[in-house]
Amino acid sequence: MSADVGDGLAPAVEAVTTPAKPERGSGSGYRAIALVVAAALFMQQLDGTVLTVALPTMARDLGTSATSLSLALTSYLLALALFIPASGTLADRFGSRTIFCAAIAIFLAGSLLCAQAGTLPMLVAARFLQGIGGAMMVPVGRLVLLRSVAKEDMVQALSWLVMPALIGPILGPPLGGFIVTWLDWRWIFYLNLPIGIAGIIGAMLLVPEIRSDARPRFDTSGFFLSGVALGCLLFGFELSSYPGTGRVAVALLGIGLVFGLGYVWHARRASDPILDPRLMRIDTFRLSTIAGSLTRITQGAQPFLLPLMFQLGFGFSAATTGTITMVGAIGALAMKALAPRVLRRWGFRDSLIVSGLISSLGYASCALFRPDWPVAAMVAVLALSGFFTSFQFTGYNAIAYADVEKQEMSAATSLYATFQQLTLSLGICTAATALELGPRLAHRQALHLADFSLAFVIVAGISASALFWNRRFAHDAGAAMSGHRGAARSER
Repeated sequence: MSADVGDGLAPAVEAVTTPAKPERGSGSGYRAIALVVAAALFMQQLDGTVLTVALPTMARDLGTSATSLSLALTSYLLALALFIPASGTLADRFGSRTIFCAAIAIFLAGSLLCAQAGTLPMLVAARFLQGIGGAMMVPVGRLVLLRSVAKEDMVQALSWLVMPALIGPILGPPLGGFIVTWLDWRWIFYLNLPIGIAGIIGAMLLVPEIRSDARPRFDTSGFFLSGVALGCLLFGFELSSYPGTGRVAVALLGIGLVFGLGYVWHARRASDPILDPRLMRIDTFRLSTIAGSLTRITQGAQPFLLPLMFQLGFGFSAATTGTITMVGAIGALAMKALAPRVLRRWGFRDSLIVSGLISSLGYASCALFRPDWPVAAMVAVLALSGFFTSFQFTGYNAIAYADVEKQEMSAATSLYATFQQLTLSLGICTAATALELGPRLAHRQALHLADFSLAFVIVAGISASALFWNRRFAHDAGAAMSGHRGAARSER
């Protein structure tokens, strides 16, 4: 997830394309507003990356297996996928500052419940509550920035906003290792309290209360149908990997399929569906969504698999694990300055093909990791993978909107952001299922290194399948965005 930090910065759907006149925050005040929003983004990024390192320790305290804790990660990401589409409408109706502060408060309430959790079901429920807050917190925070900062200050304001998204995944793994090694894993969630309280106070003092004059009708039926469909399908797939849950998994998958078909029927007739499938008719949007989703499945799996392999398979400490896994985020950070120049030189199509191939090979190489490997070699592989994976997401996030009309931008942002979070959740489910597959085939209970190798090969194969869709982009796709002129010259 660390390489995909740009996903958390997607606009908050409705009304972004018609911003209200800024009431406050123009001039030098944009820095203060950007830092308030950045505090929420930093808290969310830090929480997710710290947690993955602590999974083995949490599993021991809760009396469950480390792979079962994938439910806690999945429930959070599922809540993001379900509630991000509703965030813009809520901000329009009740005010952006009100919803932003309420979102932080919900996130903090979920954090407190996570810290008090004594069982896996309680942790899963608390993480889902956290996810509801996170679904509104970051998109609405960005909407606050878009609506309250003057256009001439927007680039600088967004730069202040992006930096915590890049720093959080770098600090998260080593901080998680420190907390687990010398404190208690519950401090991971207590850490959110001072950051969140400071964010609420800053928002109340500095952020303007802005409502949109045009308040679109909320698609209640679509929200219900899509929510039930996505929730049942995702948890059904997750439970299918656990012994003794086959009937429940089949029932959830069946219910999810029925409600999914119901939503498709509803969306074709609704004037303003909460998720508009008709956008998939746009070639660049469809290809970016499909190829990006396949890549995000792998990216969702990697932060789950690596800490488990290093701690359960290699016997590394949580502190060592955190230090090694942070390099993927450093690789992602190093890419940011180079992406525009690479896209200008080679265009979206060729750049995505090459970066996708290198990224997939990098993740497949993780299957070869063994305890006697030099740490420097593992660090190099992870840094390279993070670099090229982050480049892919930068490309996908840009070209998705290359041919989307202005009046469709809000709906496109909503649908794309939902796919982003949903496929990250599916990546964790896939990783957990792959880890369960090895012991089942070998008729044993404990995890072996070979099981992690199999899991990495499976998820790397999923990422590599995106190459088929990347090749279907036109040679000049997104040329107006990238400034690439190679295709035009070759036609002459």
